[in-house]
Amino acid sequence: MENQSEVTIVDVKMPFGSMVVFMVKAAIAAIPAVIILMVIFTVLGLIFGGIFAGLGRM
Repeated sequence: MENQSEVTIVDVKMPFGSMVVFMVKAAIAAIPAVIILMVIFTVLGLIFGGIFAGLGRM
């Protein structure tokens, strides 16, 4: 593994229309990820909320 070399990207030539389509697709693909994160944080909030609410009643 001694013959590794570094790569630096200097420029990406992409037409504006293709870039817009790519950004729209990325935004649409992010929606399910946000929904999954919301579910995870809601479950964690309920768990920790229940734990800390129970501690306050001691």
